[in-house]
Amino acid sequence: MPRAGTIAIADTAGARAGRIASSPAWLSTRLSAWFAEEVAGRRLFPWAAVAFGAGVVLYFAAEREPWLPAPLFATVVCIGLAVWALCRERLAAYRAAVALAFLFAGFSVAALRTLWVAAPVIERPWSGKVTGFVETMDLREGSARLVLRLASAEGLAEAARPQRVRIILRGRPDFTSGASIGLTARLLPPPRASEPGGYDFARDAWFQRIGAVGNGVSRPLTVAALDVPWVARFNAWVDRGRNALTARIATAIGGANGAVAAALVTGKRGLIPEATNEALRAAGIYHVVSISGLHMVLAAGLMLWILRALLALSPTMALTQPIKRWAAAFAMIGAVAYDVFSGSEVATERALVMVLIMLGAVLFGRPAFSMRNLAIAALVVMLREPVTVLGPSFQMSFAAVAAMIAAFEKRGAAGFFGMKHDGPPGLLNRAGFMVWAAVVTTLIASLATDPYATFHFHRISSYGLIGNVLAIPLVEFVVMPFGALGLLASAFGLDGPCWWVMGLGVSGMMVVAEWVAGLAGSTRMIPAFGAGALLLMTLGLLWITLWQTPLRWLGVPFAVAGVALALTGARPDLMIDRQGGTLAYRVADGRLAVLNARGNFFGVSQWLTADADARPARDAALQGNGLCDVGGCTGTLRDGRVIVLILDPRNVAEDCPRADIVVTRFWLNGTCTGPSLIVDGEHLLKYGASEFRFSGDGKASLRSARAPQLDRPWSPAPRILAQNDPPVAASSPQEETDEPQ
Repeated sequence: MPRAGTIAIADTAGARAGRIASSPAWLSTRLSAWFAEEVAGRRLFPWAAVAFGAGVVLYFAAEREPWLPAPLFATVVCIGLAVWALCRERLAAYRAAVALAFLFAGFSVAALRTLWVAAPVIERPWSGKVTGFVETMDLREGSARLVLRLASAEGLAEAARPQRVRIILRGRPDFTSGASIGLTARLLPPPRASEPGGYDFARDAWFQRIGAVGNGVSRPLTVAALDVPWVARFNAWVDRGRNALTARIATAIGGANGAVAAALVTGKRGLIPEATNEALRAAGIYHVVSISGLHMVLAAGLMLWILRALLALSPTMALTQPIKRWAAAFAMIGAVAYDVFSGSEVATERALVMVLIMLGAVLFGRPAFSMRNLAIAALVVMLREPVTVLGPSFQMSFAAVAAMIAAFEKRGAAGFFGMKHDGPPGLLNRAGFMVWAAVVTTLIASLATDPYATFHFHRISSYGLIGNVLAIPLVEFVVMPFGALGLLASAFGLDGPCWWVMGLGVSGMMVVAEWVAGLAGSTRMIPAFGAGALLLMTLGLLWITLWQTPLRWLGVPFAVAGVALALTGARPDLMIDRQGGTLAYRVADGRLAVLNARGNFFGVSQWLTADADARPARDAALQGNGLCDVGGCTGTLRDGRVIVLILDPRNVAEDCPRADIVVTRFWLNGTCTGPSLIVDGEHLLKYGASEFRFSGDGKASLRSARAPQLDRPWSPAPRILAQNDPPVAASSPQEETDEPQ
């Protein structure tokens, strides 16, 4: 029987708990205490990187180019306010001013970068003779893709001539990177988004100074060496070495496995068959062929371990000298060299920055794997290439690393996974730990990156956990170590055995990938959702990962709201490409049908993917209830209304009276008055690719790829064209989509 004192204490505690739980003051006190604990733990600094990134996003969300002095002045004012508040010990005002200073700084850096990379972009399709210097060349099956630094373009004034163009050639060229060539080419403006909210190649091309894309019409001929900057020659020299090593590895191993192995070392993915790419994506391990975090960490770690092991052979040196720091410095140099050799792509540069900061922390005796270092890495990447904030590589990689740091930083990986520190575990315990660690880290990374994978690629791997657990050990302990050894041995001509062993590891990895890809439902497609849902999920993720106290759980409602918004979004009933030559519409069974798919197979594939439809763009069944002839097409929406796509202007008088919806690339200028909805050349010029949703009463709501008032350097406001002059519309070349780590 309990004593009376015990009962009294229990009653008192219960009463106190009830009073506390019902008191708003208690919640306010606890929130203040948690925030003070976060401040004491220096947890506010990562939010500076968030504010900087928010400024970058706001810059790209602007509809017209801002007046640069405005954000610069705002940054200076906020810095001044922060100094003033700090001198008067007004901490709340100081923190707010610092946050605003970082936000305006991010806005300013993005605006300055846009001015820095400014280069001419062609406005219309153009054909003619060009000469240029081959900066990079990516070989593919039966074709090659060049980035050409133009020296001349017949008929184009120097002020209108793009600095760089990207050209696809048929066949295998008989020259290499660094060659000066001349050819006849057909060039087009860099293509804009093929759907509202879709990937905007024109924006990324602007920041690479690529002013046109197209195809070679004639056979390229070498010309006298052109005078180009030394940086271009150095880049071409590096690319030439990458292509030579790619061919060496692909030939030594052979087949698709050789192409995958070459991509793992050099980053050149053009030789990988599409079926192999699909298997890797379905298994959730496509990130291994994009040189990013995993490759850079393994390469730098291997170099650090090798030098430290060699130095440790001398007991005197090991006991008297800071060999760990020496090894870290050596690994930093090696990581930079690997980044340069692998092409210095965005994902690689981001990984390099993170690795350099972590190795720098080791060099100066500080914790390497911390949220503060991750924030510094994010700031460095955004300072150099602000536009990367909008891409999947930046978003997915930093989300994954932030989630893992948040999970492990308090107790460390060993403590998180329950490993004891009182002695080395046995072999079985080590193996079990590695398996469990692979499972948990993959799960954490997947939860953090799935919102971005679904937003950008509209698909997730259902069994990515299985694929990564089975394949990553092969990559870490066989494929990449022997790939790194092969890279070093290639300088001595002794790399053959290394590629043979690496090929065995890649073969095992592909067995795993194909087995996982063959499982029922291995790939789950997710319908497209808006940026608002992604922003809410991002805010929730940031809140959960950047705080350490129970304050972090206040981010859960944001994440849940983002998921709910993504799941409840309505799908479009009508989708029209920016050329006005192809459209998709929803029919009675709820799926999309396509009119004139051959006019834009790439756009059709994008629409189907965004609609979570796995059918290929060339599937004949996509035509549904539609009928086409040389003059146009007609189809019936699920609400019974007739839609007409006019491809020949002579059909306007005949088709308008019998259609409820008319779509054409020609300017109708009021000559078509019967239909309830008309999308013509004028609309396409103003709005670009468009999609419509129809309410029960037939009213249409528009969502477009561009706003009519949008005027940015990579998407300038359309000029007024003459009547019946069709809008300028570039083709939609197939773009590679990366799924970075």
